[in-house]
Amino acid sequence: MSSRRRRCKRQLIKFTQHIARLITGTLNSDNEDEEQESTMVRYHPENLEQLQSQTHFSRQELQLLYRGFKNVRVQYNPTCWECPSGVVNEDTFKNIYAVFFPLGDSSKYAQFLFNAFDKDKNGSLSFEELVCDLSVLLRGTTEEKLNWAFNLYDINKDGQITKEEMLDILKSIYDLMGKSIHPRLKEEAVRQHVRIFFQKMDRNQDGVVTIDEFSDCCQKDENIMQSLKIFDNAV
Repeated sequence: MSSRRRRCKRQLIKFTQHIARLITGTLNSDNEDEEQESTMVRYHPENLEQLQSQTHFSRQELQLLYRGFKNVRVQYNPTCWECPSGVVNEDTFKNIYAVFFPLGDSSKYAQFLFNAFDKDKNGSLSFEELVCDLSVLLRGTTEEKLNWAFNLYDINKDGQITKEEMLDILKSIYDLMGKSIHPRLKEEAVRQHVRIFFQKMDRNQDGVVTIDEFSDCCQKDENIMQSLKIFDNAV
């Protein structure tokens, strides 16, 4: 594994651990924040059993997740105390991501990631949306993780991946890493990588990659399968 791939992996794991610590309420906060939390943050379960059946989390974990979800909002957007119903908007999500990738421009990749999380396309992440995706990323099966990854690359959510969509995602990843990549890849080199990878996936050469083509190709690639395990020991 190249040094830049190792750096990327370390940062992604660090980011996931941070989110998990925020979500489980184990990230240290100052006394004032703790006082606010004790008086304002309360878990009022609604359809908790249904959410438990949809994820790999226990009831107790879901209660901690909701508590931490509000902590995430407060830490990165203090005005969230004015909205007790609780959602994370795109700007707050981008702010969290930028903390962990300061050497590059993480905004575009964070936007793609936010759109993958935002299942109902209302411009904000609810607790239910976030916890379902975290369940897949942290504890999901191979099939669940591949379906999630396909959804990320399928930017317009039409059920197929185009070469342009794959290029946009890959470019955003290189922008994310920024100065940590030496030397910087030229756009034509990125396009060449996409052409090779896309040709490998697009078995019937119809110009788009379906979920079946995507899943089949990924499962035959050892490097991709290893990358799916990146978060297995993150929490």
